[in-house]
Amino acid sequence: MHTTIPLSIGRWSIALWLTLGVASAGASHGSSGVYEFSADIVNRDADGVSVGTGARLYVANRMVRIETPEASAGFFLIDGAAGTAFFVRPTQQVFMDAKQSTRLTQVFVPVDPNDPCRQWQAAAKNAGVPSAGGDWRCGRIDTAIVDGRRTIEFSVVSPDQKSSRGWIDPDLEFPIQLRAADGTTIALEHIRVEAQPASLFAMPPGYRKSDPQALIERIKHSDVWVGAPSP
Repeated sequence: MHTTIPLSIGRWSIALWLTLGVASAGASHGSSGVYEFSADIVNRDADGVSVGTGARLYVANRMVRIETPEASAGFFLIDGAAGTAFFVRPTQQVFMDAKQSTRLTQVFVPVDPNDPCRQWQAAAKNAGVPSAGGDWRCGRIDTAIVDGRRTIEFSVVSPDQKSSRGWIDPDLEFPIQLRAADGTTIALEHIRVEAQPASLFAMPPGYRKSDPQALIERIKHSDVWVGAPSP
C-alpha cells in the first residue's frame, strides 16, 4: 500500500510509533468510530527488513493507548474526540502533554477516511510542531489491500513540503501503513479485533498534571527522537 505522510526525519523509529489495530465484522464499529482492536507495530527498512524494537497499540471508542520499550516508565494516551495526547507515568502518578516527545501521537490517530490530513494537521498543531499552521494536502490515489485489509491509499504533503504515502482503513478510520520518501515503512501486524479493557484508557483518579519539558529533553538525546518521522 502507499500513503504519503510528510516525514521530517529520514528514518523511522518503531519505538515511538503506535501499533494500529483493525476492526472486523466481529467488533463493534459504526459511523461514530466505535471499534476496538489491538496490534503490533513493525518498522521496516527500504529492503523490508524489520528493524528496531516492537510497540503495542490499543484502540477503543476513539481512544488510543501506545506502549513502547523506549518509554517503559509509562504509556501514551490519545483521546481522538478531545484532540489530546498525554504521557502517563503510573509510578509517579502524573501525566503530561506528549507534545513532541513522540511522533506517534501525531500520526496514529483516528482519521476521516476521506480527508485524513485534517486530523494529522490538528495533531501536529496540538504537539506544537512549528510548521503545523500551514495547509496539509492529502490526495486520494486508489484502493488497495494491505495485510488482508481494504484500504485507501493517499499521497500526503505537509506544510514544509515533506511528502509520503499512507494507507487508511476506512472501516477502522485509522492509518494501518505509512511509507516515507526513502522507502522505510511502519505498519500494523498481528491485528486483533476484540473488546479492550476500559481500564487501559482511563486516567486514574488523583493523578496530577506535570510539565513535559524534562521528558522531552531526555527523549531528544535518545535514538527514539532521532529516528521518529512525522506526518
